[in-house]
Amino acid sequence: MTEDLTVCDATLGDAAAIAEIYAHYVLDSTATFETDPPDEADMARRLRDVTAQGYPYQVMRDGRGRVLGFGFAHRYGPRVGYKYSVETSIYVAPDSLGRGIGTALLNALVGECERRGFRQAFAVIAESEPASVILHARAGFLPVGTLTGAGWKLGQWLDVFVMQRRLGEGKESPPASETVSV
Repeated sequence: MTEDLTVCDATLGDAAAIAEIYAHYVLDSTATFETDPPDEADMARRLRDVTAQGYPYQVMRDGRGRVLGFGFAHRYGPRVGYKYSVETSIYVAPDSLGRGIGTALLNALVGECERRGFRQAFAVIAESEPASVILHARAGFLPVGTLTGAGWKLGQWLDVFVMQRRLGEGKESPPASETVSV
């Protein structure tokens, strides 16, 4: 990437651009199993919820300030024992694919999760999204399982791959409880 691109924290002002990017994946792909695209207000609520819980939500901007992609992390499971584990999500504007934006976003998101004291990151990826599998593998995620026929979208059953990456010291030491407040 030689362009003037910047990863930064998302703001509520980014909700419309995030909703527009995500709508493509909701309507035209199996990258998400959601089927009704959330509007700007719903995306703003989601952004507030994620960040209020202490998780990162980031965007990639070009030199003019246009949002080219977004990524966020949230708790992997609802039980308190999962509080050091996150699930990551990355979405890139369809007209910006192939420019290294997903890689930069995922690397920044992983770094931010480590800074916040999280220890494991998971990616849950539909089998129909091989580029996402490659993206995560290049960022150090390893395959840990397949959920067979776990999702139904666009007239087909889809397997889901689970990939995992250690963050920081991973399971090699106890967490510093004060580093994660979620």
